[in-house]
Amino acid sequence: MTDISTLAPPHEFGFSTEQVHAGYLGEAGHGARITPLYLSAGFIFDDFEHARARFAGTDLGYVYSRINNPTNAAVEKALAELEHGVGATLVGSGQAAATVALLSVLKAGDHFLSAPSIYEGTRALFRGNFARFGIEVEFVENPNDPADWHRRVRENTRLFFGEAIPNPKNDLIDIEAIATAAHENGVPFAIDSTVPTPYLLRPIDYGADIVFHSTSKFLAGHGNSIGGVVIDAGRFDWAAHPDKFPHLHQPIFEDGAEKTTWVEKFGAKANFAFARAVVAGRFGTSLSPFNAFLVQQGIETLSLRVRQHASNALAVASWLEQQPEVSSVDYPGLASNAYHQLARKYYPRGAGSVFAFTLAGGQDAAKILYDAVEVFTRMTHIGDVRSLILHPPTTTHSKLSQAERDKAGIHPGLIRLSVGIEDVDDLIADLDRAFRVLRGENPPALRAAVTDGGFTPADGL
Repeated sequence: MTDISTLAPPHEFGFSTEQVHAGYLGEAGHGARITPLYLSAGFIFDDFEHARARFAGTDLGYVYSRINNPTNAAVEKALAELEHGVGATLVGSGQAAATVALLSVLKAGDHFLSAPSIYEGTRALFRGNFARFGIEVEFVENPNDPADWHRRVRENTRLFFGEAIPNPKNDLIDIEAIATAAHENGVPFAIDSTVPTPYLLRPIDYGADIVFHSTSKFLAGHGNSIGGVVIDAGRFDWAAHPDKFPHLHQPIFEDGAEKTTWVEKFGAKANFAFARAVVAGRFGTSLSPFNAFLVQQGIETLSLRVRQHASNALAVASWLEQQPEVSSVDYPGLASNAYHQLARKYYPRGAGSVFAFTLAGGQDAAKILYDAVEVFTRMTHIGDVRSLILHPPTTTHSKLSQAERDKAGIHPGLIRLSVGIEDVDDLIADLDRAFRVLRGENPPALRAAVTDGGFTPADGL
């Protein structure tokens, strides 16, 4: 018999190898190396007993694509592995991911804490929809001070929430400190990690319990599909808190034959199982297999793209910092940024590629520069291979009051960039030309417009 104590530890693959191979489930009988696209609403049962077994869970095959699908399963397995989680659930959008992630924990009468700087769609979800469900959100003022989280905890507090790289201000949070504070109060920490992706950050390694992404962004990467994913760390001790999370300590089928609870049956994966079956499954948040297939294709080049995104972003941010019209650049990769030390700790591979800069000339200056770019595309999206530009005060943050925008640092001259993977010299040349227009010069176009049925960059790429 082999003495396993003498065996070397298993080889640990690098990220780029994992992103190509993780999640591959094989294709029985056909030998396809890439998991095929299964565009089928349901799946055939061999006979009466086969159908019964599928619904009873004794046969783990596929039943209905709202619940599970082979294409989706491969992508879920890959994302769970890349994030160091125990399971993942694909959903129809990033907004659906936020909803499923938090409603798997929260119920009417609960209170939860959130970092103040988060995506505005998530803020509206919390303050509007969750409030209608009887769930109260409270925003901490100093998210990187654990004492601020501790002092706000109530008897009915059930979760801490934050965003890894907040969009657009990049005011980073101390993930490890917040996760520790959550656990000291017996609640899980959920985090939106859309902007860094698992290539730049694996929040579970720093104590996060639930991670979610908008797969529409960097994971898919090409602006061609909407989707979201929720990943469970499988580390939070749900069994230790029956008073706080009673839904996981109740019978799975209260009116059926099975009286086993979620915790008894699934242990540390209880919340993952509940989120998938009860929240995502019953609300019908399922992702189309076609969009899952596009996400799968994007994941395979994630490290290559994100590496270029981050490198370009640092170069662009450094250039912007030197422009006299710019009053501030919100990019933590810059040594001058207030969050640079946190970036060095959590993002050694790069501080992402979505950030804002503010023009001293206010909205009038922002309008001139915004309309003058040729390579940057004017649209509301991030994480595309193409570089994108937006004016948040009049778009994504326009529903906030002026006082709320001022408090959040969303000043009239603020412009958000999502830096793509183009040649960085071309991106800087585009911005340089736009700044020359802002200064009242009349620079030539970067390239002549195509006249034989083609396009001009100024028309929006």
